[in-house]
Amino acid sequence: MHVFVINPILANALNFAFEKSTIEGKLTIGLLVLVSIFSWTVMIKKTRQLYVAHKASKKFFTAYRSGRDPVELFNQKKQFHGSPAYYVYSSGVEELNYHLKNNPVHIKSRKGKPVDEMEERQVRISHPSFESVKVVLERGVGEQSLSLEKGMIILSTAVAGGPFIGLLGTVWGVMETFSGIAKAQAASLIAMAPGVAGALIATVVGLFVAIPAMFAYNYMITQIRALTQDLDLFTSEFATAVEHKYVDNRSVSDEIADALIEMRSYQD
Repeated sequence: MHVFVINPILANALNFAFEKSTIEGKLTIGLLVLVSIFSWTVMIKKTRQLYVAHKASKKFFTAYRSGRDPVELFNQKKQFHGSPAYYVYSSGVEELNYHLKNNPVHIKSRKGKPVDEMEERQVRISHPSFESVKVVLERGVGEQSLSLEKGMIILSTAVAGGPFIGLLGTVWGVMETFSGIAKAQAASLIAMAPGVAGALIATVVGLFVAIPAMFAYNYMITQIRALTQDLDLFTSEFATAVEHKYVDNRSVSDEIADALIEMRSYQD
């Protein structure tokens, strides 16, 4: 019976090169393995984060745009964990509710009706309060953008630094090989081959670290930019809806007229 042993691709060459590498080369390979572990950890976590963010944001946008009141979804206590837009929305509504409660502007909307048929009093916020809401929204966008980009520096470091670290190990190994040959005064291919092979494995490992990180970085940075763009667009959309629904947009003349009516009602 014949026994077939299937070895991984390049396993024999890598094993031989690793055995022949110097102490400095093995330390370089160990450093590259450590960088690879960090980069793969970031890739796995970031892939999951971006998947959840896309899925949750899609559900959130659908639910938000199905209503007419910008705070309706918040009042229904629906939650969309993992959605960056939902976190920005929640912080904005909380700030809006704070000003509606603590800094309200009470107005009466007449809409062409006689004074004695005015609609009931409505609660709005002033423009300075609205500016505070917009500041909170912008801060939320910044925080979520930083959260999405967290860890990407490790991938960019793996992409840029992996090959150079490997090249350092290779150059060092080649230098050691030629130094040994010079001392032994035996400049033959048989004498050089093991040392050169042991030196080149550092560059190979560096490329193994950098190539997956490069593809992952390019894909993830594109997804992060798309999510950040969605955040910016949603922030403008939400701020516009709040301005139309909850901000006191009366002209100066209307404010004066309403104040006179209010004084007259108190006198009567």
